[in-house]
Amino acid sequence: MKKAVFDHQAKPAVIRYCFFVLLILASTQTFAQTRGKVEVVKDPLVDSLIAKRFSLNGVATTDAAGYSSYGYRVQFFSGSNRKDAYNAQNRLQQQYPELRTYISYREPNFKVKAGDFRTRLEAEKLVQELRSSFSSIFIISEKINLPKTDPNND
Repeated sequence: MKKAVFDHQAKPAVIRYCFFVLLILASTQTFAQTRGKVEVVKDPLVDSLIAKRFSLNGVATTDAAGYSSYGYRVQFFSGSNRKDAYNAQNRLQQQYPELRTYISYREPNFKVKAGDFRTRLEAEKLVQELRSSFSSIFIISEKINLPKTDPNND
């Protein structure tokens, strides 16, 4: 014979479930965020300090000219002899006079790098052109000087 299920055991479970749902709904309404305006209060000296920084750097406007960003350079010489480093720099500048070159020294080596490329593809083109002239050549990701923008070239 089957045991009878008493109805008085099911009612407290339903009541607890309903109470739980009501509690969840009430808490979401309580913690809901309201949209508003954010007001930024700053000292007017902040603007004058920014303008002073631009004037010290020789930048007339606040555009991207004259700033540095991360990009790529082509390293085409690494060695401990300073004279060889400057000779390699001169050889490259004779071939590409418009290209900027940089010499850095970290003991015990001098490293000569060229270019300020925004993309790796631009640096790859230079690597392909210089492959026959320089034996150890590769691309390095580092902070570069952004090229100056020409306002007439829109």
